[in-house]
Amino acid sequence: MAKHFLLQLVGVLLVLTLISCGPWRVWSSSLCKQTNLEVRPHSVSITEFGAVGDGVTLNTKAFQNAIFYLNSFADKGGAKLFVPAGRWLTGSFDLISHLTLWLDKDAVILGSTNPDDWPVVDPLPSYGRGRELPGGRHKSLIYGQDLTDVVITGNNGTIDGQGSIWWSLFRNKTLDYTRPHLVELMNSAGVLISNLTFLDSPFWNIHPVYCSQVTVKKVKILAPLDSPNTDGIDPDSSDNVCIEDCYISTGDDLIAIKSGWDEYGIAFGRPSTNIIINRLTGRTATSAGIAIGSEMSGGVSEVHAQDIRFFDSYSAIRIKTSPGRGGYVRNVFVSNMTLENVDIAIRFTGTYGDHPDDKFDPNALPLIEKITIKDVIGQNIKRAGLLEGIEGDNFVNICLSNIILNVSSSYSWNCSNVQGYSDFVSPEACKPLKERIFPEHCSDCYNLSNHLQSSNNQTRGAWLLSCRTNFR
Repeated sequence: MAKHFLLQLVGVLLVLTLISCGPWRVWSSSLCKQTNLEVRPHSVSITEFGAVGDGVTLNTKAFQNAIFYLNSFADKGGAKLFVPAGRWLTGSFDLISHLTLWLDKDAVILGSTNPDDWPVVDPLPSYGRGRELPGGRHKSLIYGQDLTDVVITGNNGTIDGQGSIWWSLFRNKTLDYTRPHLVELMNSAGVLISNLTFLDSPFWNIHPVYCSQVTVKKVKILAPLDSPNTDGIDPDSSDNVCIEDCYISTGDDLIAIKSGWDEYGIAFGRPSTNIIINRLTGRTATSAGIAIGSEMSGGVSEVHAQDIRFFDSYSAIRIKTSPGRGGYVRNVFVSNMTLENVDIAIRFTGTYGDHPDDKFDPNALPLIEKITIKDVIGQNIKRAGLLEGIEGDNFVNICLSNIILNVSSSYSWNCSNVQGYSDFVSPEACKPLKERIFPEHCSDCYNLSNHLQSSNNQTRGAWLLSCRTNFR
């Protein structure tokens, strides 16, 4: 009886230790509750401006004229541009502030297959050049700059980039400029993108860059699994971004968090921070479910992802960087992740990617620290982790907790130039991560003890049971 009581007391003391071993942080989900689906007092249909939804007639002028007209209502509560059912072929067009672009059911905005209909614009200052080629880059199909209160939504309409012509140009090395995105919003705030399907983007699908207060929810993003660089959602030097309830299946990273490229990103100095990812499902045969980098020179921090499912994918979580990048990745927290048929569950790469030019500083080393991954279940996983830091620049305070993976390889983990801690990881973590988290190192692990107090996830009970059993 006394022994049983003592074991219970030890368990209680352990939980109290975990709860109190770090300062209390409240990571609020209020950001994801913010929406700006206001009823616009003025509305017009694209057909009122001569648009024809036959999939053949080019409607660029109709979109441009409609939005020019609606700009007169920007200070009168804003306006809505209604796109009815049909196939509306267009080149690039610009949005305005206080605008809702609404795609009705069976409405499809089709990107033109003529590159001349996608104008060339200046490179981003945090990149210094086009991402694929020196010089400018093609403007995205739907573009906006210096905007406030922008909504792109509808009744499950589709934005189709018809990207195959661009993929062929890329593969044949006949591009003149960097390929365009489907949607790019730049220097904007108060953005909502929801209830749409994005199909066959020429390059990245959704690219908020230098933005604040961005919500992307209930979207489906699709491209062939072998389509080149068709990233799903790429927050880039942006803050307060919420991504939730999305399904993504593309030829590259499903979500890639970025913040500029080498010396240009360092000089621009705008990080990506406060990024929330909830309830993401998807697959990528060549890349990662959630990636950070490789362009992360302005810094990336405060990334929280939970309730994630990846299947039939190359990797689940990946950090990509390189000497010359500079910047930092810190305070990343991933929890409640389910994996099926994934080659590498967790991958860090310290020598990834190319450079914009030969002016980068090879001594500009990135700081990678406080990365926590917990509550992961995986079936048919080839390798648990391939964690490769940079010689002389270890990735530190990598914390793994309550991870159970069914791994087929006899070499489950391969780690170099990393340091961290782990508890209740199967297969057992690699040597640089074998030191126990609890109780000595919980304060070295980002958000771990705080999440224990606030979490109601399904594995919490098993975790505590294992923890108490370990003290018997």
